Amino acid sequence: MQLTAVYKQRRTLRLGKLLTVIGAVVATALVSGFVWVTRSPIDLGQAGKTAMADWTRAWQAGEVVALVRHAERCDRSDNICLGPGDGITQAGNESAAQVGKGFVSLGMQQAQVFTSPLTRTVQTARAMFGQDATAQTWLESCGPSLRNDVVAHKVAQHNLVLVTHSGCISDFEKQTGFPHAVVADYGSTLFVRIDDKGQLKVLGILNAEAWSQLNSD
Repeated sequence: MQLTAVYKQRRTLRLGKLLTVIGAVVATALVSGFVWVTRSPIDLGQAGKTAMADWTRAWQAGEVVALVRHAERCDRSDNICLGPGDGITQAGNESAAQVGKGFVSLGMQQAQVFTSPLTRTVQTARAMFGQDATAQTWLESCGPSLRNDVVAHKVAQHNLVLVTHSGCISDFEKQTGFPHAVVADYGSTLFVRIDDKGQLKVLGILNAEAWSQLNSD
């Protein structure tokens, strides 16, 4: 009887250890899967000076395309509107101005600025640079051809700033290796490098608030 009791006790302990191991494996798989599913371009504001230096050098070389999400929408906020209901808020206007100040500090001499024709993107571009940008319908519709459209509009040795929408940025990320990226925040910028041979590399994302630190340097 005693031997039977000892055997049962050992079997219970082995089963408990096995379940613990299985639980750890499952937990690791779930965490790894979550990280993979939500994988996004790196946050340049948190990536350190080396990553920042890389994309600023690319900017100076005229190799950058910057996809900027418009500022805070008036119709989805309780903040005071800048103008029409389909535009941006006053707070969004101020945030966009800070983003624009960052771009100007980098140098806009060799840069083109395009915007979606919708009010919220037009207002965002105006807040960023103090003047209207060239409206492009493909920055509103986007879709499966967006990556090719971006490459086609990139002029060698000239940077390209595209003021567009979160859905369009998501389309672009899906087409460049980030199909499960987190939705872009208001005013955030996705930086992409396109060299003279048309080779494309996603450099990372800079959120609107991160420009304040850059502007103060």
